[in-house]
Amino acid sequence: MPAQRLDGKETARLIRLELSNRVSALREVRGKAPGLTAVLVGDDPASAIYVRNKEKAAREVGIEGTVHRLPASTSEAELLDVVDRLNADPAVDGILVQLPLPDQIDPNRVIDRVSPSKDVDGFHPENVGLLAIGRPRFASCTPLGVIELLRRQGIETKGKRAVVLGRSNIVGKPMALLLLQKGAVGDATVTVCHSESREIPEIVREADLLIAAVGRPEMVRGNWIKPGAIVVDVGIHRRADGSLCGDVVFDEVAEVASWVTPVPGGVGPMTIAMLLANTVASGELAAGIRP
Repeated sequence: MPAQRLDGKETARLIRLELSNRVSALREVRGKAPGLTAVLVGDDPASAIYVRNKEKAAREVGIEGTVHRLPASTSEAELLDVVDRLNADPAVDGILVQLPLPDQIDPNRVIDRVSPSKDVDGFHPENVGLLAIGRPRFASCTPLGVIELLRRQGIETKGKRAVVLGRSNIVGKPMALLLLQKGAVGDATVTVCHSESREIPEIVREADLLIAAVGRPEMVRGNWIKPGAIVVDVGIHRRADGSLCGDVVFDEVAEVASWVTPVPGGVGPMTIAMLLANTVASGELAAGIRP
């Protein structure tokens, strides 16, 4: 029986409706909507599209979405000065510095400079540390979106063997930490595979839940998948013919798995939804209406 699809597009739509209500409530409490500011350095076309989509999604739920556009020649000191001003601005609840940055700028210094209370990307070491000790404030949006997608579909991970392909700071590592948290979509037994791992197909075949975030188009084949497993494909790539694919061979995997995310329409919309959710939560924390 073919796998059921985990529909991130529809789930994200429902989340945005809920966020609209929270934004309205927050506006009544403090007289203004939460604010999300993206900082875009340079003219990378993909980054420009991502930022435009995030700005549009923010405004659709009532968040004040703005973009600081800086030239590719911007120095690290100049960018840090912009971040400092946004940190001090009470109208800004969330700061998003779009990656990648030009070569002259150290992204770690920029990430570290963003106020942890406005770090709605969930990249700051303080927020990563809070997640690691089981007291999450803001988690990285893509893995958080995966968790929310599973939760809303009623898929529990407690006691299940979860394999995460990839160990990036943006997806792989925080994904593993979220699956280790206590709760219905947590309490998993987690294995992280990376470029130096051996016998990856054999490890993946033991997974009840596979998170593919390796960044290699269609690396995961159907014969890697345990029958009935849940497969979440974080990757997105463009083929030579212009069509999109993920890190897994969808048609093959769908014949074996019980659930699988499509590409596009799976994890991508959830990532943006979680960015908005983190921004609203930041505004609520600032207003004192969240613990």
